Amino acid sequence: MVNVKIERGPFDAKGEPETAEVSGSKSLSLAHISDPHLTSLTNIKISQLFNKRIQGYLSWLRKRRFIHRRDIVDSLLEDLDLTRPDHIAVTGDLTHLGLPMEYAESRQWLDSLGSPEQVTVIPGNHEAYSGRDWFKSCSMWAPYLESDTRLEIARTANFFPSLRIREGVALIGLCSARPSPPFMATGGLGQEQLSGLETLLQQTGNQGLLRIVLIHHPPVAGTVKWRKRLTDSQLFMDVLERCGAELVLHGHAHVPTFSNIETPAGTIPVIGAPSASELNRWSGNYAKYNIYQLRKTASNWEMTMQVRGYSAARQCFIPEQEVVLTLPFTPSC
Repeated sequence: MVNVKIERGPFDAKGEPETAEVSGSKSLSLAHISDPHLTSLTNIKISQLFNKRIQGYLSWLRKRRFIHRRDIVDSLLEDLDLTRPDHIAVTGDLTHLGLPMEYAESRQWLDSLGSPEQVTVIPGNHEAYSGRDWFKSCSMWAPYLESDTRLEIARTANFFPSLRIREGVALIGLCSARPSPPFMATGGLGQEQLSGLETLLQQTGNQGLLRIVLIHHPPVAGTVKWRKRLTDSQLFMDVLERCGAELVLHGHAHVPTFSNIETPAGTIPVIGAPSASELNRWSGNYAKYNIYQLRKTASNWEMTMQVRGYSAARQCFIPEQEVVLTLPFTPSC
């Protein structure tokens, strides 16, 4: 079972939860950011808006440019300078239309966020907004996407699945981004990537690592509308049921979500972060991100999740909620 306890503080001067240190144990603080939609779309040419992109551009003109605010993204960077997580995971949708100019702008932002050793990125559906060759532009982010740990798998092109290991934690990145028809935002993994995931879960599980799977689309059915779903979600869940994992992190929904994947070996928490740049007074959605403090104990891992949300009144991110979980290790396949 996964034990969950929700609290509101106390917090220290940095806004960090006042929790006791576990002497001599491994620990990692991981920030989870998603869906910043940070690009500006200035100087767009009509020739760049063929096919589905005209739909997305009109959406940006009408709505998205007002609710995804660059000043909030700047406040996010300031808050990360304050909280100083050990590592940052960005689970997709840095762009609006997946244009090459947006990839270049996003790369500049990633460089300001941290070095590739400190930041892990996976693409979202907006990165694959249109065109079969979208990953050529995504390769501008290569240092933030690719594995920095040796892989012994038959891997697909385009970096995924990726593996990075930090302080006893295996970050396994997946790419669910796929071009989709107009008015659709579906994603998929494909059999080759799922096979690679199964091997990585087995290898890292045998090493006793805490396995965190990063994916843009929510893998649990019903989390988002049908037109935004992960098309092979059941196949993904089948892999996790066979091999186990300790945590799944995703984005895409633009609202905070918490669900579970039940496996024979235990319950895997699935946590979705909302947009890190949104301030939507009509829907009530506003920017948040999570920081997970992971600590290895004698028998399992403990995780404290702090939710940090943007305060329009104070024009900065503030601590909102603390969630404490115990993550029992689930055996590999």
